[in-house]
Amino acid sequence: MKRTPGVDSALLPYLELLDEAFERKAWHGPNLRGTLRGLSAEKAAWRPGHGRHNAWELCVHAAYWKYAVRRLLIGEKRGAFRFPGSNWFARPGGGTSAAAWKKDLAALRDEHRLLREAVSRLRARDLARRPRGSKYTLARLIQGAAAHDLYHAGQIQLLKRLQPSG
Repeated sequence: MKRTPGVDSALLPYLELLDEAFERKAWHGPNLRGTLRGLSAEKAAWRPGHGRHNAWELCVHAAYWKYAVRRLLIGEKRGAFRFPGSNWFARPGGGTSAAAWKKDLAALRDEHRLLREAVSRLRARDLARRPRGSKYTLARLIQGAAAHDLYHAGQIQLLKRLQPSG
């Protein structure tokens, strides 16, 4: 686990869960970052069929929900995500670009870091709190963020295996 000085010990399992789902070696197989590692822009943009999401869109979607959960954790008013829109973001626009793909991967890493920092600043008593407008406690939101990463990691693994070879 990453060093987390000054973090309430009750938060450590939540940080471990987030890290395992996103980037830390896990018993269950690839985490989200691992499924995206080494994926070219071209392969990330591949769709299994018309109207289906590709790995690139799943990557940005995961970044968005890390942002959304972080906002709830810190009580931040609804703001603007780094890309226009919400939830699903059409990718790529106008062809595949390695630079655009790298930028979107960096956005996912940045949102994970920011979410992790927000969790690190919480206290044990905060875990039972429900943010205004949410039916879930902070503990459930953090767990959900980790589960969301793993869910989409599985989808991306499947997309990679469905792609035609060559």
